[in-house]
Amino acid sequence: MIDITLTPEQEAHAQRIAAIIGKKAQEEALNMARILASKPDAELVGKAEFQLRERAHDFAAHALETALNERKKGATKGRA
Repeated sequence: MIDITLTPEQEAHAQRIAAIIGKKAQEEALNMARILASKPDAELVGKAEFQLRERAHDFAAHALETALNERKKGATKGRA
């Protein structure tokens, strides 16, 4: 767990972002599991590894996009 102290407003913002990206995380976890389940042991490292990394990067981009969109809605006040 990351030890970050947030104001109540920031914590509420974090909770909203987490709820949105949590749904995407479940979808991505299933997609990654399907990739892993479809590969024989000999293919887990290599192509499958890069497929997983690409999905992880896409998920991280989704998280950033979600945070930016929430800020545009006025979820935070003051300087970012």
